[in-house]
Amino acid sequence: MSGDTSNLYEGIPPDTLSKVQEYLEHFCLSLEKLREVSARLRKDLIRGLGKHTHHRAAVKMLPTFVRATPDGTEKGDFLALDLGGTNFRVLHVRVVEEEQKVLKMDSQICAIPQEMMLGTGEQLFDHIAACLGDFLASQNLKEQTLPLGFTFSFPCEQLEIDKSVLIRWTKGFNCSGVEGKDIVKLLKDAIHRKGDYDIGSVAMVNDTVGTMMSCGYKDQSCEIGMIIGTGTNACYMEEMKNVKRVEGEDGRMCINTEWGGFGDDGSLKDIQTEFDVVVDETSINPGVHTFEKMISGMYLGEIVRLLLVRLTEEKVLFKGQASEALLTPGAFETKFMSAMEEEDGGLKNSQNILTKLGLNWDSVDSRVVRLICDTISTRSASLCAAALATIANRIRVNRGLDHLKTTVGVDGTVYRKHPNFSIDLQEMVRLLAPDCDITFLVSEDGSGKGAAMVTAVAQRLALQSRLLEDSDGESEDEEEEVE
Repeated sequence: MSGDTSNLYEGIPPDTLSKVQEYLEHFCLSLEKLREVSARLRKDLIRGLGKHTHHRAAVKMLPTFVRATPDGTEKGDFLALDLGGTNFRVLHVRVVEEEQKVLKMDSQICAIPQEMMLGTGEQLFDHIAACLGDFLASQNLKEQTLPLGFTFSFPCEQLEIDKSVLIRWTKGFNCSGVEGKDIVKLLKDAIHRKGDYDIGSVAMVNDTVGTMMSCGYKDQSCEIGMIIGTGTNACYMEEMKNVKRVEGEDGRMCINTEWGGFGDDGSLKDIQTEFDVVVDETSINPGVHTFEKMISGMYLGEIVRLLLVRLTEEKVLFKGQASEALLTPGAFETKFMSAMEEEDGGLKNSQNILTKLGLNWDSVDSRVVRLICDTISTRSASLCAAALATIANRIRVNRGLDHLKTTVGVDGTVYRKHPNFSIDLQEMVRLLAPDCDITFLVSEDGSGKGAAMVTAVAQRLALQSRLLEDSDGESEDEEEEVE
């Protein structure tokens, strides 16, 4: 629980409190239980990395083909394309080596009409190519051939840094002729059809990886990216020798864990409450993303609502009278929790929100609701900390270190906006990963600047490997001359 919790119990009569606690105790996870959760995830990470076990692993551990974090020497102009919903963004990003800065020069948002989301893939990519062309014209960049980072937030199987196959559409998209196809090729074909500009190399970027990379230029020890917003996910730098699905033993590769799926095989049943089960069963994807449904912004408010309904039915709250709003799924928004848990105005906010929800409340009700919100958001932060500790401990053990110093690039509305979440998370990580010294850095525009950064690093590595090949070639020539 966040900070000093004694004031959360103030003004709640003992008999009411004991009835409420009967439900809340299921959300309170001991340190021992969190260590157990962390140990389960550790096994799942190994299963997801395995050549013969990954296809049935709950935690997918997808290779990203991002083979290094920034070293601070990257520079130049880049384009970034961010497609993950009903709008997409085009950005021009400049990386300045002297100041170690990633500057967003300009950006443009383009809408995707509803009919296009359900039309042909060719129409969609022609629309993207046209918007990209307009943006380049407005920036006087049409004559340049700039490399592009592409954040495409749909489930894909990445085969190379510039080759990513769409597994399935989500988020209301269903364009024909795209599933099972390489997204980069579809984009390049559309640009070719347009015919009045060109782009350089393309790097496909997951938003979690973008978060890690946008922080990694500022802080070169950033090797973990984490998002806790509407959904949740994390990525980290894994040793290549452990990535059995990709050829090669040397160096490292960033792995997109897809940790939202942790528990999809039933491994978290013992900590799921009856309310978590209802949230899952009534969601659009039952049985999928179990972990995400216990901790992310899309679901936290609904867990609170279900518990409030139950306590109202039992006449513990609101004199047993629920309002129409309280009985409406989704009506209790996660942002209400943030407002209610503020240290100064939280109680007043609680009362305003309960009024807005049409409830007839008294001061005890508003205090109980606040306690419930605190308990459920604390569980979220604790579970997130257990997962993050698993990754930090894994990196430390991988490298044979007694002590790891690392940075996590982090983004997402729950982390950014909730008054106690980041403090609770950091405190719990320290307890669960005592041999890791973790710094948290909030990402600025991971899907834009981060995408450009991935492209910049890929370019630097390609240049280094070309120089290495050239110098190897020269030394062979010299040997021939000596002979």
